[in-house]
Amino acid sequence: MPQLPNAEIITIGDELLYGQVIDTNSAFLGQELGKLGIRVRQITSVSDRADEIVTALDLARTRADVVLTTGGLGPTKDDLTKHILTEYFGTELVLNESSLRDVEAIFARFNRPMLEVNRQQAYLPATCTPIRNAVGTAPGMWFEDKGTVFVSMPGVPFEMKRMMTDTVLPRLARHFQVPPIEHIVIQTVGLGESFLAEQIADWEDALPPNIKLAYLPSLGAVRLRLTGQADGQPNLRGRMEALLPELRRRLGNHIFAETDIPLEQAVGQLLAERGLTVGTAESCTGGYVAHKLTSVPGSSRYFLGSIVSYHNDIKIKELGVLPETLAAHGAVSEEVVRQMAEGARQRLGVDVAVATSGVAGPDGGTPEKPVGTFWLAYADAHQTVARKISFNRGRQLNIDYATNSLLNLLRLSLPVS
Repeated sequence: MPQLPNAEIITIGDELLYGQVIDTNSAFLGQELGKLGIRVRQITSVSDRADEIVTALDLARTRADVVLTTGGLGPTKDDLTKHILTEYFGTELVLNESSLRDVEAIFARFNRPMLEVNRQQAYLPATCTPIRNAVGTAPGMWFEDKGTVFVSMPGVPFEMKRMMTDTVLPRLARHFQVPPIEHIVIQTVGLGESFLAEQIADWEDALPPNIKLAYLPSLGAVRLRLTGQADGQPNLRGRMEALLPELRRRLGNHIFAETDIPLEQAVGQLLAERGLTVGTAESCTGGYVAHKLTSVPGSSRYFLGSIVSYHNDIKIKELGVLPETLAAHGAVSEEVVRQMAEGARQRLGVDVAVATSGVAGPDGGTPEKPVGTFWLAYADAHQTVARKISFNRGRQLNIDYATNSLLNLLRLSLPVS
């Protein structure tokens, strides 16, 4: 099999190192380059200092066939990347008329005067190939130097993503003539990574040499990614898909999707396909389950509403939880969470309802019900199901885990028709 090209990503900006801005660009670049068959070997973040940027470029070219930089292309004095690249490649800045027209068009579109500093953004290194910025004023740059491709793009995520999608990825594919790559994603929930790996170990060992399996764990879920590289034989994707029936047999209902979608979207698809409506009754999760469900476009087809019953009085008044049940068992109990789910189904007029009650922390736990104790419930016209989980990794992770666990309970409990 031919050798795949390697890439390195360099993110530029003091704001990244200070933690004022979270680097989401590298995640996007890694995902998109991986789809193309270009492997990211290193990601480096550097400050706005010229010497550190040059050092990063020197090191990157010793390891990578393509070096992608983001950041430092704006109109202000701390945006140094273009000037550093001009000197690095021994060239000079010249006005690029096409880039100037793009910058002028953006200011005309918003009916704003263009300043000289904005006009200066159309000056680019003479030896670069300009990369059009369709949604911003800073053009990108493509250099080829001693066998290495250098691509410089803005740090603004929506500008960089558009530039990558429109221009950079197609050009990289042509430049490196990367052999076809196929990816298949299998989404699983409810099995830890180590248990999952043990369950399919011999299946994984028997994969052909040109097909690799990656485990991508998240909170309570593991995404399996099969990557196949062309080996000269026909129908690569078909051969990969022929491996899936055995994987499905082993993992069963732990698989919630065979595409790259979140659990809440998979649940939403089931609700929509089966013509069911859903509502939530939430205590410890504070509406987060409802937020997850409604983050999916089109969720109004199946999501009707939520009752956030953080206080026991709301559980009684709005959900019909019996005071004597609360007195006897406490809010964090199977008995209460069942009544919450049943009450939500009746009060909201939905086909199915789910409920949460727990101790998210960091305070509020007892020896009998420590922080991280959660009761979850599902109710429809025929059954009410309750589950207890224990998970304590800090308040927000506790809420995330309880939410994902409840979404999975909802998925597994839905009536088929």
